[in-house]
Amino acid sequence: MTELRIAFSPCPNDTFVFHALVHGQVPGAPPLDVTYADVDVTNTAALDGRFDLVKVSYAALPWLLDRYELLPCGGALGRGCGPLVLTARPGISDLSGLTVAVPGERTTAYLLMRLWSAARPPASIVVVPFDKIMPGVADGTWDAGLVIHEARFTYPDYGLTALADLGEWWESDTGLPIPLGAILAKRGTVDPASASAWIRESVRRAWETPGGTREYVMAHAQEMEPDVAAAHIKLYVNDFTTNLGDEGYAAVEALLTRAATEGLTPAAPPLTRLP
Repeated sequence: MTELRIAFSPCPNDTFVFHALVHGQVPGAPPLDVTYADVDVTNTAALDGRFDLVKVSYAALPWLLDRYELLPCGGALGRGCGPLVLTARPGISDLSGLTVAVPGERTTAYLLMRLWSAARPPASIVVVPFDKIMPGVADGTWDAGLVIHEARFTYPDYGLTALADLGEWWESDTGLPIPLGAILAKRGTVDPASASAWIRESVRRAWETPGGTREYVMAHAQEMEPDVAAAHIKLYVNDFTTNLGDEGYAAVEALLTRAATEGLTPAAPPLTRLP
């Protein structure tokens, strides 16, 4: 079978989801050439169509749906799992006049922050690797930081406080889950139905024997503590991982429509809702 090029992050939820597929444990699936890259990297790297399957931010879809199709599984979408705006400065209630460190300009986290702070935007934005954000906010390099992933569990260790939970804000504002990361299949190269079946089987196997994924997950977990990695997986791998369903697609469409309406992204083409 022809080898497919796939890119996803080294974060525990992604390595957990793709463990069986990467290791040739999914019957009928092709071999994979794997690139591990944080989502802020794949958001722009996917622009030239170099990957056959790729994990990106939902916020990046307006720039990618001309060459990729959204799959109904494998991504990160849920409740209680949104990005946080953190600060070490007491008495701050909004971002007016502040310098904020963010993990990427086309991340869902940054799009949510722009929507949330539209009435009182920050003075400046600095894009830095997400693992540098909390230390930089703690030492005063930046006034505030936008964090994702396992930072939800570890930010108190840096003496930081949460100015806003953007997932809670989004859920209370829309009633919908928060769409974070999407899996895309390259048009004309990967059959979406087949790719969805491979990913769902990979997730099923991971849930069935989670211990079998542990070595692979921890090998890519960037010195993360095992209990933090386990909490990360529990939070980001859920029922939406196997099927976006009507509610998941509604959440994605709401995010993209609102972003385009407010002039923050180009208008995205209508989504094809796959079963």
